[in-house]
Amino acid sequence: MNVTAPARTGGVSVDLRRILPPVVTGQEIVLLVVIAVLWALLAFFTPSFLTPGSIGPLLVQVAPIALIGVGMTCVIITAGIDVSVAGMIMVSAVITARTLVTFDIPLIVAVLLAMAIGLVLGALNGALIAYGQVHPIIITFGTANLFQFIGLRVFNSSTVNGIPDTLSFFGRGSAGQTLGIPHSFAIAVVVVAAAWWFLRYTRPGRNLYAIGGNADAARLAGINVKPRLVGVYAVTGLFAGLAACMVIATGTSTLDQSVGAGKELQVIAAVVIGGTSIMGGRGSVIGTLLGAMLVQTVITGVTQLGWPSQLSYLFVGIFIIVAVGTDLIRERARRRS
Repeated sequence: MNVTAPARTGGVSVDLRRILPPVVTGQEIVLLVVIAVLWALLAFFTPSFLTPGSIGPLLVQVAPIALIGVGMTCVIITAGIDVSVAGMIMVSAVITARTLVTFDIPLIVAVLLAMAIGLVLGALNGALIAYGQVHPIIITFGTANLFQFIGLRVFNSSTVNGIPDTLSFFGRGSAGQTLGIPHSFAIAVVVVAAAWWFLRYTRPGRNLYAIGGNADAARLAGINVKPRLVGVYAVTGLFAGLAACMVIATGTSTLDQSVGAGKELQVIAAVVIGGTSIMGGRGSVIGTLLGAMLVQTVITGVTQLGWPSQLSYLFVGIFIIVAVGTDLIRERARRRS
């Protein structure tokens, strides 16, 4: 399909050049250059950085952020946001961990259980936002607290101990990689590639850009907006459930109540740094993957250099401000043209 040609959505002609981002955006090229420069500098100052023992764990940490970031990218493209993903990780992780301890279920069952829990929680967010017609940040801030309450009740004021290594497929050790490539990161890359194709070359994917650009115009063009909104939040929850399995696998045999804490900020940072417009209507999952790589590179680099960990927040915050500022400048220029 020639994506530069006009297409028809619900009987209305849509210029795909104004809906879809370029195949490779300028921001993605900039991110690649920045990541390459950072890796080169870290390799110079800490020679152990570019070793399998350092890069492998970095990619393992990138995987859950990139996975959830795929769903979050779709959410933000529709002009929404989801600040409850940390709560979804917590609920999915603790229920899955307790089930593993009690019943010693196999890998596939554990993964499906975690993803099903996340899917239900995400669909709840989507239904409240789409049919309650309340701003997404209000709904997801409320459900974030609700999910945390549920998670804490399941924890029952204690840790989950004696978790078996059922999920080691997603872990840092030899069971979690093939040919030196972490399984979790490989899964994240495959999901990103599939999402990129979906957003660019399918009508439902292109409809998400139309919804984010102008939901009322999209509705008049024949796009069924509400089910699609429920869908993007449900998918975000689904990936949060899968990410919970990765979080369990990269930890110890004990799961505490801090599981998932701060993940929502890392995900949103990755998406925004990756070039997705916080105002909706524009975004790329490839940029999100690169944004996740940049965020984790900064966190890892600060640790390996022996600097105070607080500096990672400073550097990531600067990247976010630059990304948002650049997006606002582009948006103003686009509106003037």
